[in-house]
Amino acid sequence: MAFKRDHPFSQFNFRVSWDGLGETTVEAGFQEVSGLGTEITVAEYRPGNHAFNSTMKVNGTHKVTDVTLKRGVIGSAELYTWINDVRNGTPNHFKNVTIKLMAEDRVTTVVQWKLTNARPMKYTGPSLNGKGTDLAIEELVLASERIDIELAA
Repeated sequence: MAFKRDHPFSQFNFRVSWDGLGETTVEAGFQEVSGLGTEITVAEYRPGNHAFNSTMKVNGTHKVTDVTLKRGVIGSAELYTWINDVRNGTPNHFKNVTIKLMAEDRVTTVVQWKLTNARPMKYTGPSLNGKGTDLAIEELVLASERIDIELAA
């Protein structure tokens, strides 16, 4: 049975991890995750002997939307090393990424999204302004081959 209740969970208790990056390390301290989703294409088809004057909907391929992660610049080489491995064609540069939504106790996982064979496809460094007071935020966009959603038992 899934972890279910009458009101939605807050969006600000979440954890990110991937192969080689633990969810409680400072490198995994992301401020924002967006773009979790999947799309299934649908083709329209109508055979000539179809009894109705309308098309049928036939499932086609699916694709996973790109996931964007944002975090404060902390001087860690973890992201850059991964980006460099992908850019240089290093074998086995794919990683499995897990994003967990946590309950208010910050211990119980409510929902988790698993991205299979993820790799960085875009990195954006921070906007810098000599008069600004905002934190320096870096952005990583991941492409993956599959997303699976698991509800807590």
